[in-house]
Amino acid sequence: MGQNPEDMFGDENYPAYTIGQAAEMLGTTQDFLRRLDETKLINPQRSSGGHRRYSRYQLRLAARAREMVDDGTALEAACRIIILEDQLEEALRQNEKQ
Repeated sequence: MGQNPEDMFGDENYPAYTIGQAAEMLGTTQDFLRRLDETKLINPQRSSGGHRRYSRYQLRLAARAREMVDDGTALEAACRIIILEDQLEEALRQNEKQ
C-alpha cells in the first residue's frame, strides 16, 4: 500500500520534485544539481524510470550550496561545509534527546 498523500505533503524527505522542477525552483541548472549528486551532497531518489527525484530537504541543501558558490566558495568546499554543518546539527539534536 502506498504512502498516505497527507503524510507525503508534510514529509520533507518525500522525493516530490523532478530535476527540472528543482532547477527551476532554485534558479540553477540541472547540471548543477547533477554535480551536487557527484559530490555526494545530495543523493536523490530515482523514479521507476531512473529519473532523479528531490525532496524539500535536498532542495534546501542545494539552495545553500548555490548561495555559497555564488559567493565564491568552490563547489567541493561548499558541499563539504554543508555536510559538516548538517552532521553537527544532527549530533546536537541527538544530544538534546539524551
